[in-house]
Amino acid sequence: MLGVSKVSYHKKYVLYVELTNGLKGYFDLSPYLDKGIFIQLKNPEYLKIVKPNTCGIYWPGGQDFSADTIECELQQELRDDS
Repeated sequence: MLGVSKVSYHKKYVLYVELTNGLKGYFDLSPYLDKGIFIQLKNPEYLKIVKPNTCGIYWPGGQDFSADTIECELQQELRDDS
């Protein structure tokens, strides 16, 4: 089962993520920030308290992303507009 071994705030709405399959890169949350429960992630201080778990990442307010979603959208390098 794919999981997240490490996650940390990088900049703006981007997290640095390491997956249990060895992939590493950047996960941009910008596309999700205007949708339902994810609006709270616009607060940088709240965004920074992200935690990894065995199947993805999560915040205390119930927001989460699966490791599979992260793997599909993981960027090896950041674009200048991120």
